[in-house]
Amino acid sequence: MKAFTRRTPCPAWRHWPAVALLLALAAGELQAAGSWVAEAPALRVSVAGRDTASAALQPGGKQANGEAITSITWRYRLPPGRALNARLCHPSGCVALPAQRGTTRALAGQVAEAPLTFRFSLPRGERPVRVGGLQVIVNHR
Repeated sequence: MKAFTRRTPCPAWRHWPAVALLLALAAGELQAAGSWVAEAPALRVSVAGRDTASAALQPGGKQANGEAITSITWRYRLPPGRALNARLCHPSGCVALPAQRGTTRALAGQVAEAPLTFRFSLPRGERPVRVGGLQVIVNHR
């Protein structure tokens, strides 16, 4: 007959909550994060090859003071079948926008409280077009 032996848990298991917390901190998971949303009025793009800039999109108040961009989600609307050259610009540089909506990390690390602008230009041979629904969501940390 086999004697009953009591197994004791490994002492390391008692510390798993502390270890998990340290790993999360090291990975940046528990750092404060935030976001701001801004919209710009519709605009008309009418000259081929020349940029038309939107009104500045920026946070209200001190929402992003001293923080850095982690990602930006954008959107704008065009009439069906129309196309534009589109960029999203930060004072440190611009990012080409391949579609009417999307998310980019290309400006990660840049100052989150800086204003952004959309810049549009017509491809050669296109007629003037109205662009509406301009919006950005800036995630920062």
